[in-house]
Amino acid sequence: METIVLKIKRLGTKTPSAEAFKSALKKLLMEEGTSWNRQAKDNLLRLIEFDNKVLFEFSREHQFRLRTLTLLWQHLHGERPAEVSAHFLMDLRKQFERLTSPGNELPDSERIRKWMKRWPDGLNADITAARKRNKERIIDYLVKRIERRRGHKNTYVFDEGLDDGQKRQQVNRWWNDYRFHLALAIRSPRELNLALGRSLSKETLALYRKAVDKGIPIFVTPYYLTLLSVGENGFDDLVIRSYVLYSKELVETFGNIKAWEREDRVTPGVPNAAGWLLPEGNNIHRRYPEVVILIPDSIGRSCGGLCASCQRMYDFQKGRLNFNFVELKPKESWNKKLTRLMTFLEEDRQIKDILITGGDALMSQNATLKHLLDEIGKMAIRKKRANAGRAKGEKYAEIERIRLGSRLPAYLPMRVTDDLVEILRDFKQKGALAGIKQFFIQTHFQSPLEITPEARTAIRKLQSAGWIVTNQHVYNVAASRRGHAAQLRRCLNAIDVVSYYTFTVKGFMENHAVYAPISRSMQERAEEKILGRMNWQEEVGLTHDLLKDPGSLSRYCRTSGHPFVASDRNVLNLPGIGKSMTFRLVGILPDGRRMLEFEHDRTRRHSPVISRFPKVYILENKSIGAYLEQLEQMGEKREWYESIWKHTEGETEKRFRLFEYPGSEADFTEESENLASS
Repeated sequence: METIVLKIKRLGTKTPSAEAFKSALKKLLMEEGTSWNRQAKDNLLRLIEFDNKVLFEFSREHQFRLRTLTLLWQHLHGERPAEVSAHFLMDLRKQFERLTSPGNELPDSERIRKWMKRWPDGLNADITAARKRNKERIIDYLVKRIERRRGHKNTYVFDEGLDDGQKRQQVNRWWNDYRFHLALAIRSPRELNLALGRSLSKETLALYRKAVDKGIPIFVTPYYLTLLSVGENGFDDLVIRSYVLYSKELVETFGNIKAWEREDRVTPGVPNAAGWLLPEGNNIHRRYPEVVILIPDSIGRSCGGLCASCQRMYDFQKGRLNFNFVELKPKESWNKKLTRLMTFLEEDRQIKDILITGGDALMSQNATLKHLLDEIGKMAIRKKRANAGRAKGEKYAEIERIRLGSRLPAYLPMRVTDDLVEILRDFKQKGALAGIKQFFIQTHFQSPLEITPEARTAIRKLQSAGWIVTNQHVYNVAASRRGHAAQLRRCLNAIDVVSYYTFTVKGFMENHAVYAPISRSMQERAEEKILGRMNWQEEVGLTHDLLKDPGSLSRYCRTSGHPFVASDRNVLNLPGIGKSMTFRLVGILPDGRRMLEFEHDRTRRHSPVISRFPKVYILENKSIGAYLEQLEQMGEKREWYESIWKHTEGETEKRFRLFEYPGSEADFTEESENLASS
């Protein structure tokens, strides 16, 4: 019996033109395919529909002509267009084979759990022992480095007369001080190589020197370097390395990186890409009516390390985010600017959610952070009181949620000091009086390896202040291996951290090496994340418990039979728009990359200006074929990922109930402030 692939090949050789081929193919799909897979058929009809269309691709801001079926006809007809790749042909072959393939064949729970067990966390005894050896090696390096700082005007210098043992003891004492790690952070290729036991290759060192020449910062704390394995029989640290080590594409692109978040390009007096008029100074970013991102003029514009796939690499390129701590200390002018920013928040009719980030919110010094939180609390009280004089339906939205965005619980958990905890506890008590109902630390653990005893202690301290800790996971290639994301959720839930988002890496060239296609995120969601699915009643009950006691999450997992709670949404941040995973495949480029048509996130209210863009077209950074080749180089079995090809459409998940705004909308105005079209 003739296979569908052979039938398509014969069709291509018999038809006299690409248009005739598409017509014949459409007829075949409509007339003969009554028993074929419906999604596969609809997908192919869509590829026919979009063939030869010119689309405006939103992230690159370029026009692209789709020629998916035209190129296939040319190939089948013997014209062999040079630009057609094996990845292009493989993707199309898989789409045709789907027509006669059976329905979804999901891996069973036993297989998923086996995949998960491949990824130990930082609490594992073997990992703890390996990190202890790493720490001893790094302390040897730090002793030599501090010896070279003799006469240096710094807290971390040795007293005269100490022997080697005493010096090591001194460094061990300093180790628990987060300021020590910031002061002794690795800032050069040479120091990075020394700290890693001279294990970096010549090629990597040459790349790092080029990175320095191009102005890419290097900043890694000694603590975080203990998570990298340098021994021959070490642990799998590829996820960590993909954050610490820069790729060739990043280095080559730096200097010409565009802002993926187009609304981050702010010109005074001009609305941003989402339509909002913002205060000057790049302190406030906004794409939704309800949410503002607040970046203070402080050391909070730095981080505990530079993540190679950072979504704000554009701001590091521009120098707005950096590691010059002295320059970043708040100036007297910051207090005046802060007053203007609070006025903006107070007078806006829709803002109810403030995310303080950077950089990193917890990089700010305690006094700076306390002052900022106090001013927000006062503003929230004024906004609430002003509503008393406004009629029903005319009241301004009140501040309901405060979030602190920080990767320091993973990068530098020593930063969570008792003094910081007291500041957070005090603000929560005062904020509750201002009507604020949700207090989140929005952190970012990328690997179970980062969940160390030190990190667990930091998380417990933050929770003791009454703040719920949530996690955003960046879904890069190394982190996308089978079972990894599921295991990360399990390990985070075990210390009562709630998974919030699983983000696909932004699709620009600087992220090419770490980009995992959206089809893999959808595959993970359907075939691994499914272990943590809850019904509505379970979700409501757990949310109720979490708001009273963050420790209820780990208890739920122990007693429910769920290894983790699938509370996160797998999404892509669309440039200038927002988060969505409602998409469909509309074309395949000659190199195998997919063009996807996105709709907006239907689960939340967006800026009214978004009505100008009912559909958003995004070209993926990498073909599925190239991605699978990367996985094979990492030791993965290609057959584990075979179902990836069929994920050609998706729907954005509903938000977990915990992340819904708790207040009523009934009394608040629907009018927007600071919106260009209002």
